[in-house]
Amino acid sequence: MQIATTLFAVSFRQRDEITEILANAGAGAGWQAAVAGDADGLESRFLASGAAVALIDARGALDEGLSATRRLGGFVATNGAALLVLVSRGDVEAIGEFFDAGATQFLASPASEGELVQALRFAGRHAARASGGAIDRRGIPGASQYDRETGEARRWIVGRIAEERPVAVVLVALSRLDIVNAAHGRPAVDGLIEAAVLRAETVAREAIGVDAMVARLGGSEFVLVIEAAGAAVTAAITALDAALARPFAVADTRAVLGCRFGVAQRQPGDDAAALLRRASEALAEAKASDGSVLHVALPDGVAPIDALAIDLHHAIERDEIDLRWQPQVEIASGKITGVEALARWSHRTLGPLGADTLFDAADRADLGIALSDHIQRLVLARAVAWPEALGTLRVSLNLTAADITRPGFAALFLARIDESGFPRGRLTVEITETGLIEDLAAASTLLAELRGAGCRVAIDDFGTGYSSLAYLKSLPLDYVKIDKSLVRDIDGSARDRVVVAGAITMARSLGLVVVGEGVETPAQLELLAAAGCSLYQGFLMSEAVTEPVLLELMTRE
Repeated sequence: MQIATTLFAVSFRQRDEITEILANAGAGAGWQAAVAGDADGLESRFLASGAAVALIDARGALDEGLSATRRLGGFVATNGAALLVLVSRGDVEAIGEFFDAGATQFLASPASEGELVQALRFAGRHAARASGGAIDRRGIPGASQYDRETGEARRWIVGRIAEERPVAVVLVALSRLDIVNAAHGRPAVDGLIEAAVLRAETVAREAIGVDAMVARLGGSEFVLVIEAAGAAVTAAITALDAALARPFAVADTRAVLGCRFGVAQRQPGDDAAALLRRASEALAEAKASDGSVLHVALPDGVAPIDALAIDLHHAIERDEIDLRWQPQVEIASGKITGVEALARWSHRTLGPLGADTLFDAADRADLGIALSDHIQRLVLARAVAWPEALGTLRVSLNLTAADITRPGFAALFLARIDESGFPRGRLTVEITETGLIEDLAAASTLLAELRGAGCRVAIDDFGTGYSSLAYLKSLPLDYVKIDKSLVRDIDGSARDRVVVAGAITMARSLGLVVVGEGVETPAQLELLAAAGCSLYQGFLMSEAVTEPVLLELMTRE
């Protein structure tokens, strides 16, 4: 029987051709195809499409195709979908890498339109079999270990839901593996992933005290499923985070991996597919965030910000607001020279929530100014108490649009710095380009006063808004932080590189220091350095970490 399915396709060089083929095939098969020409927001777009089959056209774009497969592999495995990769005939030796990244089917070009359609039909059958839950994949010849475990995890969830037990899904995506691959090769990367999975299994077996299991997904992702709810889930995530934060042995050295977490807890009416989908969406949100390494999915139909706004009224008094520090690295020397302070909300039932969610809830609860004041005091108090090894780091602190428009804020803020005892000269205040600064003249006056008092000033998310040039022209700045969306694409097309290089050249011509945000690969760093970028932050060095981990990173330099 022919399988009709929704398709999500990415084609980097032949989008029009793929669109036409899928349109012609879909007219007779009931397919609905969404075709993208780039990898921007890839995970979120795939999940939003509801597709059972993903097609990645890597012809003439091997690196982009492999990167896209790695990004989608875990989501495909988690949600019982299929991933068909189309490669050029000369690139068939890379099929093993695509398979390790999570691809389930392959087709080498040149291939006829009929052959592609047939391959998509078999991919649809694979998705139907993988999502059905009744098929024992151990009987499928050539099935990989993580294929078997994924099916077992889905059945594990189905069984707990049938018995009305609590279930939580924690999806984990490892990062910073490119560094290990460049230095030690793919076998070392595979060993690291296996070591991380073993640590997760140890946590499941020994640390959390509830029924649990770990399943390997595609690429660098795995899943922890636990029979727990509420505070027990938070405790499990905390134990897992601590276990994965410890350095791993690689050859004769040590590596510190980065992690992103997507979490969903079973809600009334959830089946296994819905629970896994919400966890996948949460992981996609965490991957898309600059600072938040963990995202918790709220129930379908719930207005999350409204609910969180109520909880936030008590979060400050309960000391639930905490901090993480993301290192900023000098490209020329490889040394950590500063950190960006990022807020975390340790929610009593949802676990750690990132700064974006925290401030959205604060705005809804009309607590934005109170929260910003609290975080400023917390950052200064924590940083001034650091040990000598951290005593030279510059600290970047984010100001909100509401701060900038407050009458008398400069005097209030400078007094707060002096009361804390933290040196003004080591503090950088960051304003975001997407913060909707409506009165540039007032903002310029405020920032000039802070800068004149010894602080440094940076503009964050540069290149994402419509007023980038106006900001550079009007505001007294020391640093420009190139937004992660531009950095992510710098190793894509020549046009992408020209855009980033132009932004860096423009900033440097005004005497500004340029910081690259969201740097995850050595290739991105190399291109940023060649374009004149001086500093970087991102998973290539480290995610946002606690003070003890930051101290360890500093002492290893």
